[in-house]
Amino acid sequence: MRIRALGAALLVTAGVLVAPVAPAKADVTICDQYGSTTIQGRYVVQNNRWGSSATQCVYVTSTGFRITTQQGSAPTNGAPLSYPSAFLGCHYGNCSPGSNLPMQVSRIRNATSSINYQYVGGTYNASYDIWLDPTPKTNGVNQMEIMIWFNRQGSIQPIGGVVGTTTIGGRTWQVWRGSNGANNVISYVAPSPINSWSFSVLDFINDVRARGAITTSWYLTSIQAGFEPWNGGVGLAAENFTASVSG
Repeated sequence: MRIRALGAALLVTAGVLVAPVAPAKADVTICDQYGSTTIQGRYVVQNNRWGSSATQCVYVTSTGFRITTQQGSAPTNGAPLSYPSAFLGCHYGNCSPGSNLPMQVSRIRNATSSINYQYVGGTYNASYDIWLDPTPKTNGVNQMEIMIWFNRQGSIQPIGGVVGTTTIGGRTWQVWRGSNGANNVISYVAPSPINSWSFSVLDFINDVRARGAITTSWYLTSIQAGFEPWNGGVGLAAENFTASVSG
């Protein structure tokens, strides 16, 4: 079953039950609700329209994707329509080719990623979704979700409430913390849009660990980059996605 547990206080989360779909090739358009494909023989691009029955399509390139159709609309005090994204690792049983994830945090020496975002009008966030769990889980919801908001447009906000600010990767972030009823979420919100960045994912994981939310015995299961639209968003693009984890 593809379902999502949504608590009354839920505002935004990017997880979803996604069944693996037969891989396709890049430079194709995916409109299937949970359709996915592989790119560069290393990453998965997923349409992941988990919160809406309205049509959404993504055009997949060799380095990422672009939203070409978005017909849904959702209240800004509720959950988004979807989380189209590119990812490394495993997400609800859909694992990227040759991935070494899940990997225990204590074993990780480097975890890096980079992205180029292209923005348009609409109500959405551009966000990384980083999942961790006490077990090397490849299916089902993980217990810890890190969200890195590169851009926020419209009257939307992360789950929970503000717990302060921090500096990671030479940038200042507003930190939110809460739970959607299925997993805990710590979100890092940029004060202004970030169009492109190469950064250490491990820096964010270490900050979450310092807050007592996880320990080094937990496992990193996936690194994802994409968009959560509430309305609009045709033309949003995530390109030149890379991610790497070494132990």
